[in-house]
Amino acid sequence: VQLQASGGGLVQAGGSLRLSCAASGRTFSNYVMSWFRQAPGKEREFVAAIRRSGGSTTYADSVKGRFTISRDNAKNTVYLQMNSLKPEDTAVYYCAADRSLITTAQSDYRLYDYWGQGTQVTVSS
Repeated sequence: VQLQASGGGLVQAGGSLRLSCAASGRTFSNYVMSWFRQAPGKEREFVAAIRRSGGSTTYADSVKGRFTISRDNAKNTVYLQMNSLKPEDTAVYYCAADRSLITTAQSDYRLYDYWGQGTQVTVSS
């Protein structure tokens, strides 16, 4: 599956952004979809994941209550709504897909088969 992330940009602290990740090439609804981020000099970290039907979501503690992951299987797209942004949210955000990850494994970036190209999010203080 091919993934194309978009929606990043520059925003002031407290602001909002909505990231999108469009998928093509395979049956989108068969894939667990996740967002990761990577700041300069840091390891890629898990942000959020959503199961195939969209009925179950998981978030990193650092974004709980501020970020919302959702998916539209009819549009082959996964979204990340980011509210109350903080400077420490600044990073390149990546979407990722995998067909078979169990819930307890979905936060491990090394296990994903497919990645988007990343979109830069910069939050100014």
